Amino acid sequence: MRKIPFSKVICDGNELQYVREVIESGWLTTAGKCVEFEKRFGEKVGGKYACAVNSATAALHIAAEAIGIGPGDQVFVPTMTFTASAEIIRYLGADPVFLDVEYGTCLITPAILEAAICQYPAAKALVLVHFGGQAAEMIGQKSVGSGQAGILEICRKHGLKLIEDAAHAFPSRYQGQMIGSIGDVTCFSFYANKTITTGEGGMLVTDNEEIYKRAKVMRLHGINRDIWDRFTAKKANWEYDVVAPGYKYNMPDVNAAIGLAQLERADEFRAERQRCAEFYCNALAGVKGLDLPVCKVPHLDHSWHLFWVVLNAASRLNRDQFIEKLNKAGIGTSVHYKPLHRMTYYRERYALKVADYPQAERHWQGVVTLPVYPTLTNEELDYICTTIRNILAE
Repeated sequence: MRKIPFSKVICDGNELQYVREVIESGWLTTAGKCVEFEKRFGEKVGGKYACAVNSATAALHIAAEAIGIGPGDQVFVPTMTFTASAEIIRYLGADPVFLDVEYGTCLITPAILEAAICQYPAAKALVLVHFGGQAAEMIGQKSVGSGQAGILEICRKHGLKLIEDAAHAFPSRYQGQMIGSIGDVTCFSFYANKTITTGEGGMLVTDNEEIYKRAKVMRLHGINRDIWDRFTAKKANWEYDVVAPGYKYNMPDVNAAIGLAQLERADEFRAERQRCAEFYCNALAGVKGLDLPVCKVPHLDHSWHLFWVVLNAASRLNRDQFIEKLNKAGIGTSVHYKPLHRMTYYRERYALKVADYPQAERHWQGVVTLPVYPTLTNEELDYICTTIRNILAE
């Protein structure tokens, strides 16, 4: 029987060479490779400052802390996301206010945000998730005559601070601009199933020097000098100060070395993911009982981190039956995501009701995420699509 995994890590470039250089240097923690990775990644996304950390969750946490989120603050967050997008709000004693999303894209739209602001005028910030790798509508469409303000413009109009959760969105663009170069602070993930990986890791990118300085201090115990800075500067290397109760979020050089090798192939990896997504779009279009993702940006601007299908009301199978049949055919799948309003902690703490999130529910009830990775062959993609069509035709 075939065995097609849901995800596969590709590490056949310069990863071993760069990791070997780190090991032979004798310096395995945050050092020169991390500095180089920050520089190159910042240049890639068009951000002035980049701060490498050990996860996207860490990046989101120090971003929220740096912009001043604190106890009692209300922060908008989509219900259709991984828990990290909301849990970092709770780390700081603030409260997430969960928003429904647009069906087909799983994105917060300008209209959704405007309605939320009317209902919660005291909200202080928004965690905006670029779901699946497609950028949300950051900038208004005035250039094409609609006059509709974008999310960034709405946030600035209402004094909302904006954190972009771009865990899915590297390399992604909106209106030709890289995600990471548009808003005030953007957080990326390098988890094993992302377009590029460091095994575990994340990056905060910003053009705001004050946010960057605060993030850099908070990522390592609130110390005002990185270890690498202390051992490469002329000033006495033992001398440092603790200026805040920080965290242990730094990225080791071993991880950064892997990231550098992966970054060299980021465009190649993204293009191969696009190939997979376009194959699915063409082969599964019009299949009864199946809704496909809605893409509102040029395919070249999408990172294609995820490709999902949703079993709709016309399907004779439910999601679990569908997944079981795909599993028997040797096809790995996942589900992105069980919405946060259904998670016990958030549901009970904030008395959340399913009826308040109809579009997220519509997505959740039937969503199945299909394999997307660079080495997935067209023959394997054809097998997956043929199997899906056969299952739904039974």
